[in-house]
Amino acid sequence: MWPFARKAAPVAAAPAVEEKSLAAPNEELLAALGATIEGTAAVSASVALTVPAVAAAVRVISEAAATLDIKVQRKDGTSWTDDEAHPASNLLRGAANDWLSGYEFIRDLVAEALVRNEGGLAYVNRVDGKPAELLHYRETVISVDYADTGEPTYRLSGQPVAMRDVIHLRGPFTKSPLNLAAEAIGVAHLMEKHAAKLFANGARPAGVVSFPVESKIGEDAVAKIKAGWRAAFSGASKGGETAILYQGGTYTPLSFNSVDSQFLELRKLQIDEIARGFRVPPSMIYSMDRVTWSNGEQMGREFLTYCLEPWLKALEAALTRALIEPGDRANFRIWFERDDLTRADLGSRATAYSSLISARVLSPNEARAWESLPPYAGGDAYANPNTGANQPGAAAPQPANDNRNREAAA
Repeated sequence: MWPFARKAAPVAAAPAVEEKSLAAPNEELLAALGATIEGTAAVSASVALTVPAVAAAVRVISEAAATLDIKVQRKDGTSWTDDEAHPASNLLRGAANDWLSGYEFIRDLVAEALVRNEGGLAYVNRVDGKPAELLHYRETVISVDYADTGEPTYRLSGQPVAMRDVIHLRGPFTKSPLNLAAEAIGVAHLMEKHAAKLFANGARPAGVVSFPVESKIGEDAVAKIKAGWRAAFSGASKGGETAILYQGGTYTPLSFNSVDSQFLELRKLQIDEIARGFRVPPSMIYSMDRVTWSNGEQMGREFLTYCLEPWLKALEAALTRALIEPGDRANFRIWFERDDLTRADLGSRATAYSSLISARVLSPNEARAWESLPPYAGGDAYANPNTGANQPGAAAPQPANDNRNREAAA
């Protein structure tokens, strides 16, 4: 391991003050003032994360990225070899600092990039030029500004810091996925508030018992009819009983009308809109209306290919820029192992291994390495175990029985 002693990250004594104007308020200032833009349904990031579909989308992307095995690898000829002695390896695979694991650091960094326009920002604290800890500060502590060429400059508590000391993960646009889908998220939030008010203030009865005006039923009779109705029909064990009404009474069950049904359809549509905004298959945020046995696995592959893979590429590049020296980048890389997300069940893997070994594409020891199993003697041969003894790795032919040899000679 690299020997170094830890020290605190530099913090400025007198940070510069960033001026914000009410004449042109940004989204953060509007959220701080509790204001919204008239004519829009957009909400602040903190409110947006209270929408379950949004929280699910952010969690599935950030947690999926963080659960993958991350490696620092060194180029060895034409192949890559794990380099656990590199200082970045322990920070990413072990503890990013004294209070945050590498898993939590990557999860929080990706989650921040999904909800903040500035992206995910973290500081690399170095000792003797080597990364000693990774610090994920609160929002706005690290700020970023761009030149006309797109080159970023960074400030930590108002003081300039070197680009090489900042891990910066951001999406493809100037806004985060959450803010790009702000209107769709805002509409979903308004619908949830409407549904909450409906059930809190306007509870719907199961049905109505009515009597004609000429029946002249008084309040005492109404109370007795209500009590008798509940006694006769309330509870699951009393379902299917026959109702008997006197004096022209009728029972009318209440059901959702077309407007109510349309409201439910619109709520489902907003979940799909939010999923589109984050490029997450609806099934990944538990919208299961169109999921079948045949397309569920395909949706999982699409999540890896079209949603998670671009973030992993950007994350690998951001970590490499900050944790690998420019002169070492030709021979070192930071890489996420994707096999855990594409891993099939044991039966499917066993069938695939058997076919690949029989076709002499894989050796048994290579298949065992994929399963994190140790090699065995003779397992490096590319042989088909299902064919004759002339194949490499096949069992040696056994000598014939001596008695049979003598009988054949006689």
